Amino acid sequence: MIGSRLERLLGVRVREVQDLGMNHRWRLHRAVLADGRPVFVKSGKVGALFAAEAAGLRWLGEAGAVPVPQVLAVDEETLVLPWLESEPATAPAAERFGRELAALHAAGAESFGASWPGFIAELPMDNTPGSSWPSWYAERRVLPFLRAAVDRGGLSKDDARLVERVVERIEALAGPAEPPSRIHGDCWSGNVLWAGGRGWLVDPAAHGGHRETDLAMLALFGAPFLDRILAAYQEVSPLADGWRARVPLHQLHPLLVHVVLFGRGYRSAVVEAARAALAAG
Repeated sequence: MIGSRLERLLGVRVREVQDLGMNHRWRLHRAVLADGRPVFVKSGKVGALFAAEAAGLRWLGEAGAVPVPQVLAVDEETLVLPWLESEPATAPAAERFGRELAALHAAGAESFGASWPGFIAELPMDNTPGSSWPSWYAERRVLPFLRAAVDRGGLSKDDARLVERVVERIEALAGPAEPPSRIHGDCWSGNVLWAGGRGWLVDPAAHGGHRETDLAMLALFGAPFLDRILAAYQEVSPLADGWRARVPLHQLHPLLVHVVLFGRGYRSAVVEAARAALAAG
């Protein structure tokens, strides 16, 4: 079935399809076209999710900075991208990625948010545009996922109150005001694919946001050669004073996402990030 759908979308014969298993609510496939080209395919009944991912990839690609896969085809049940042969990260590739990530962020955005629906994994996010990052981040990212985490039993009311204290002080905790950056939005190490001596961005939750968010996400689960990435980034686009102390603030949203997706196992990380964000202020 997936083969015939691909043939309809791409207008070429599909030689073979390999099932790579499930990821969240969709299946992954590697398909080989009649001309020998391999492609990467996501399939599933996910509503607007694939269209949002495609819009984010195209928008990131317009910057001509960090490479992103070309969208070959998309509909409500399928997303088709070129197949990238991954390789181990290297220090030179990490440094290049840091410079290119700085250039991507510098491409900017019209506002905080985006004109397409937001998703992180299978969870919807409110991308309604805003002009102030602290209030936008609190209202569109932190509070909705805090409520969901409490509703699903991942956080207690006392935990929620701690996070709410961060929200109450967010104007003071957010650091110097910056214009909207063009960010990946879910830039943990698993969403940076190393191929051809470069870091490619995949699986975006792209929107106009704060550039420190992408860097905090890279640190959250340990990107390879992170020190090289950050040093190269700083050479191109120096970060505002105090940025390291603000890392927990930017990690608070993705950690809340993990509580919603995976439960109380991430509760202590949320509490620690909230406490660290408050202490930094």
